[in-house]
Amino acid sequence: MNVLIKGLSDERFVRPLSAITNLFSEESDTTLNEEKPHDIVVEITYQTNENEIQVHARLKHQQTVEIEEIIEEEIVKEILPYANEKELFTQEKRAVSHAYVSVLQKLTGMIQPWGFLTGIRPTKLLHKLHQSGVDKVSAHQQLQEQYLISREKVELMQQIVDRQLTMIPDLYDLKNEVSIYIGIPFCPTKCAYCTFPAYAINGKQGSVDSFLGGLHYEMREIGTWLKDNEINITTVYYGGGTPTSITAQEMDMLYEEMVQSFPNVENIREITVEAGRPDTITPDKLDVLNKWKIDRISINPQSYIQETLKAIGRHHTVEETIEKFHLARNMGMNNINMDLIIGLPGEGLSEFEYTLNETEKLMPESLTVHTLSFKRASEMTRNKQKYKVADREEITQMMENAETWTKTHGYVPYYLYRQKNILGNLENVGYALPGQESIYNIMIMEEQQSIIGLGCGAASKFVDPVSGKITQFSNPKEPKAYNDNFVHYTNEKIKILEQLFSSETKVTN
Repeated sequence: MNVLIKGLSDERFVRPLSAITNLFSEESDTTLNEEKPHDIVVEITYQTNENEIQVHARLKHQQTVEIEEIIEEEIVKEILPYANEKELFTQEKRAVSHAYVSVLQKLTGMIQPWGFLTGIRPTKLLHKLHQSGVDKVSAHQQLQEQYLISREKVELMQQIVDRQLTMIPDLYDLKNEVSIYIGIPFCPTKCAYCTFPAYAINGKQGSVDSFLGGLHYEMREIGTWLKDNEINITTVYYGGGTPTSITAQEMDMLYEEMVQSFPNVENIREITVEAGRPDTITPDKLDVLNKWKIDRISINPQSYIQETLKAIGRHHTVEETIEKFHLARNMGMNNINMDLIIGLPGEGLSEFEYTLNETEKLMPESLTVHTLSFKRASEMTRNKQKYKVADREEITQMMENAETWTKTHGYVPYYLYRQKNILGNLENVGYALPGQESIYNIMIMEEQQSIIGLGCGAASKFVDPVSGKITQFSNPKEPKAYNDNFVHYTNEKIKILEQLFSSETKVTN
């Protein structure tokens, strides 16, 4: 589907409209340039007056030489209060997107359950409405009317928001605390769908040593600043890569640094260590986790089909996943998460059903069901022709089966996020047995507090305690660049923290 947009000269419209086109056709192009090849023309005009935004969209599609299909849509949106021109343009962009998705739905017959919403964190919208005092009925109506989100998706959002507030009743009052993300950028091998900063660890011990030296420095300096400013930590999350790729001794030293450097470690609500690759889990490493009273880990099968694991570059066996799960459980890991991916190459309904049946034998405390996304920089996207995936209808049925399975087995949804180029325009959902939800996952998705990223490739997200404005800051993804500059990046993060948490701006809870 190649679409020419006429009537709009502002290039800022291209990105959101391209994202919408991609919802209907994974091989698509959206342009304002009339010289580029196109099979659909959508002429969009809009007018903004004092009270409302009026949009008219007219789609022309040449079905045959003799038959031209014409579809029109008229949208009128009331202008909500805005502080500046940027906020007004956001409203104009939403109105144009509403009209655009409407004509494409009429053309294709495909109804988008998330409407024209392409953002990563849809539940944030519902949180904001609740925080501003809007009742549930009105909030649901706004989401359905303003974004065209289906009733089923709005109900899922509400279920997740309710669960989050049950798990963290003071969620909206944690702005004066922070969470910490610690990135370990090494894995046994690189998975085909992965775009995280992750490097095969074999033969790179020199890089590992240098990296860990920089990471320890960051932990000490950030920890000292937090102590000096009496700022507590809500959660700590060790991600990557695979944090259990490093040795047991290196893990031990890292957790010792955490306890010595971070403020009031005994009051941290949750510490999680991803052990996603079963081939990195050993009794010695589990002993280290027990030593530092860390019992929440992630062991990720992704699939229980051996051929699939081989195809996506995971060099462990299905049997090893099951074996390491039991080893971790027997050695005291009381909160184990597992990740599954819908739509992996070569897998359909029967393969996913088999994976769910195997998961039933283990019953982890939480389960995150991902829908495969063709991420721009992944090996899978670069060589897309090699990887045959299920069609939209089958992907949707797999997600519905996952919803049924989790409900039947007592799991509740507690966080949700979406990605670009996600199969079927679906979502990733985290499920947990009640009381076993990951607090960190809720904090990273709902952006209610600052999360400080330490380590190679770690991204920080600083949330202003007063305005809620978000500032992003990332460490280098490449280990050498990180090793050469970790002092600089640490200092830059401290500067941002000093601005956010000065005595004048700190919120009184």
